[in-house]
Amino acid sequence: MSFRTAQIRLVSSHREVYEPCDDSFALVDALLSDRNNLIEHHPTLCMEVGSGSGYIITSLALMLGQEASGVHYIATDINPHAVRVTRETLEAHGVHSELITTDIASGLEKRLAGLVDVMVVNPPYVPTPEDEVGREGIASAWAGGENGRIVIDKILPIADNLLSDKGWLYVVTLTANNPSEICLQMRQKGYAARIVVQRSTEEESLHVIKFWRDFDTQVDLKEMAATNKTVPARVMESLVSQFPLSAFWRSGPQ
Repeated sequence: MSFRTAQIRLVSSHREVYEPCDDSFALVDALLSDRNNLIEHHPTLCMEVGSGSGYIITSLALMLGQEASGVHYIATDINPHAVRVTRETLEAHGVHSELITTDIASGLEKRLAGLVDVMVVNPPYVPTPEDEVGREGIASAWAGGENGRIVIDKILPIADNLLSDKGWLYVVTLTANNPSEICLQMRQKGYAARIVVQRSTEEESLHVIKFWRDFDTQVDLKEMAATNKTVPARVMESLVSQFPLSAFWRSGPQ
């Protein structure tokens, strides 16, 4: 097959599995706009956390295509119905991924630590009561708790552990999630970031953010730690507020 992205007509479905929607399309569009960089990146391991219908991991595998032969794909989801639907979607498009039923990457931390070159995440980001987070079935696909951040804040440190030195993370956020604060948190871990896609719908304003390790920042952070110097949080927040969401945190080929 010569599809560039997964075809909706071939995407499997189940009443308890989140179907591709605006956020899914935004993430795939972000990957598609970055396709040349992804191919030149020569990833050996790509991972999706929360695969749902399989639309995104299938699209990524199709985008890389023959230009990235030998790439291994892994997709996880806490919903067993989603894992089955993802498998059906992959098979319908003639591509393959290892599929694991687990919460984020539970049980995979040691195996995958420092090995993931590309990670894609369309997390549960909708602000909801906290008791809705992690419920069985389709609710697990969108319930994000207070400010929609409970699951996102769990994923980020796990991604930091799993990403390789050249690892890239693509994550979907909602304006209510405070994307600037997320970027700040990752900045403090030594990551640069940029908005790849920014899209507004009738119901929400979405941002697909790409993170990558910024070794200049990591050196600065290590030097500050060695001299017991810190940047006051209020100063960092002031700096962040000066950047529009569409701006680059750091220039470069990423």
